[in-house]
Amino acid sequence: MKQDIRKLTVPQLTDWLKQQGEQGFRAKQIHEWLWKKSAQSFEQMTNLSVSTRNLLNEQFEIRPLAVHQEQRSNDGTIKSSFRLYDGNLVEGVLIPALRHDDQDRMTACVSSQVGCSLTCKFCATGYMDRKRNLDAAEIYDQVVAIDRQAKQHYDVPLSNIVYMGMGEPLLNYKNVLESVDRITSPTGLGMSPKRITVSTAGIAKMIRQLGDDQVKFNLALSLHAANDQKRDTIMPINESNTLEALGDALTYFYQKTGTRITFEYILFYNFNDTLQDAQELWRFTKRVPAKVNIIEYNPIAEANFKNTDPQTLDKFAGFLDSKGVIVNVRRSRGKDIDAACGQLAGKEKDKQKLVI
Repeated sequence: MKQDIRKLTVPQLTDWLKQQGEQGFRAKQIHEWLWKKSAQSFEQMTNLSVSTRNLLNEQFEIRPLAVHQEQRSNDGTIKSSFRLYDGNLVEGVLIPALRHDDQDRMTACVSSQVGCSLTCKFCATGYMDRKRNLDAAEIYDQVVAIDRQAKQHYDVPLSNIVYMGMGEPLLNYKNVLESVDRITSPTGLGMSPKRITVSTAGIAKMIRQLGDDQVKFNLALSLHAANDQKRDTIMPINESNTLEALGDALTYFYQKTGTRITFEYILFYNFNDTLQDAQELWRFTKRVPAKVNIIEYNPIAEANFKNTDPQTLDKFAGFLDSKGVIVNVRRSRGKDIDAACGQLAGKEKDKQKLVI
């Protein structure tokens, strides 16, 4: 099998070119084609000689993901299943702004793993096995593909990226951070890290590592209960990463980065939606500057959870607001095509493809 050229650094590529009798400065040109211009073949690298392109083609390969299927929601959301070079499928989502929102806001939701190992009880991906981590290029390629969709269908480029698709990003730490670097670097796509949010189910050790690495992107914690007993029930990762450990890690992260945390909280009917639950959440948010996104639950076949009723949601959000907590109620997008939060499963669906 040929070597994946996108796994080479510029110095490594420079050394290889010199060994082949080529000029070393070509490495930066190749790097620009790969990461700034998102080339998917050596033939596209038109400022290289034909002989150099042939040499690269003999020794290396580029492994771009391919759009396997696209589905479009009634609300304009587009879900794509992406086929990787080894045949595995992952899913990503383009979420355009609602009409009354900023029309230039286009968000890509990307995956970081094939499957997931965390078994969260309300998430479709949690019922899959984790097959492998995505490498940095595979995450980068999702962004490029979804950006292309945004321009094609809405004539607007991507403005935001959320690592909230399949998998736990902090269990693929090295590749996730490398993908962020490729997306934000001036030698890559040049996006602002403040437009990127990485969401975690809560790996305390790795949250501290984010602080040590002084990352510039935003961090969101999928909390869903500020009570260890309840959180253990729906998120087994809490058994080894308790709320106390997570709170300490988030405080450390904030001290190192100065970045406010986002807490994601799904209100499940008759489970975590009481005023006592709201009080527990309020107390937890006091540990670190934060805001709360209350998220609509999106049913999946594997679980029997239900959304709380509107009146209970209003009381819950109103209590937090009365305590000075910044609260946003997020309505789900793309539910009719299983593209909403918690519904991504990387499975082929018998649904109508989006006609391009």
